[in-house]
Amino acid sequence: MSAPKCTHQGCGKTFSDPDEDCLYHPGPPVFHEGQKGWKCCKPRVLTFDEFLAIPPCATGKHSTEKITTTAADYGSASSAKAAAANAAAGLPSSVVSQDGKETFGVERVRAPLSEARTNPAPVPPKEQVPEEDEPGVTVPAGAKCKRNGCEATYSSEEESRKPGSCVHHPGVAIFHEGSKGWLCCKRRVLEFTEFLKIGGCTEGNHCYVGTPKEGQEAEAGEELVTCRTDFYQTYTHLHVSLFLKKTEKDRSSIVFRPEEIDVDLRTADGKRHKAIIPLYAAIAPEECSFTVMGTKVEMKLRKADGTSWPALRNDEATGEIIQIGNAPRV
Repeated sequence: MSAPKCTHQGCGKTFSDPDEDCLYHPGPPVFHEGQKGWKCCKPRVLTFDEFLAIPPCATGKHSTEKITTTAADYGSASSAKAAAANAAAGLPSSVVSQDGKETFGVERVRAPLSEARTNPAPVPPKEQVPEEDEPGVTVPAGAKCKRNGCEATYSSEEESRKPGSCVHHPGVAIFHEGSKGWLCCKRRVLEFTEFLKIGGCTEGNHCYVGTPKEGQEAEAGEELVTCRTDFYQTYTHLHVSLFLKKTEKDRSSIVFRPEEIDVDLRTADGKRHKAIIPLYAAIAPEECSFTVMGTKVEMKLRKADGTSWPALRNDEATGEIIQIGNAPRV
């Protein structure tokens, strides 16, 4: 008899000892105005990969009971259409939460009608550019394949590099009017737990490490890390947070350019975050600034025009509408 698999969200471990600690998310997933997170804890992110990486916030015991959770987003076609209409007019969207109360996810900020009409229509979802492992790259044992929908872990080159052994989703995740699925295939489901079970639709090669991006190589003695990124917007600015503790201002730099941001952050404990962020739309570099804080770095970006951005990066636009105003509190 095979060992049971824990059904708690965020765990999913196969276990033999029912008394061992289980780390999981007790609340349902929340997808609201482009942001993703869990109702039981505070982190909110923009991409689905970052959402899956949010660490569990509760400790308990493993369970094998079926868990039914529906993501807390626009739950009906009528509410979604109302949200889209409000977005087109530059008005806040009211949504009905799980407890039946109507709440506003953004500040009541209004723009002149002439300005609101200049907001662009939501861009169509973009296919992700697949990452590949470089030939001869060293992969640590137990590393999980980075491709969406693939659960394989690395054991050896012979076993883990068989052509066509990676069955995954090459497209981005789509959450629309309560349904959930992948851009690359047709299946749509309502419950988030069922979404996670949608099998891959494309065969290919595993990716355990990924291709290093240009300018992101670490120097000797440094640990290259990624940062969780959040942002909200007003009609004139974007407020972007890069979450990295112990950042040293004197050894860090951020260069603002009209269509991209060059970020190089170093910490007191030997970590480094290097990234070039291609922006969804143009900014005014001379009117941008950043502030180093204890747990994050905050950037204030001046928009070159007054349009609403559906995404921060031009390679992450998924078609979701992100309202103008403060980030929602869920």
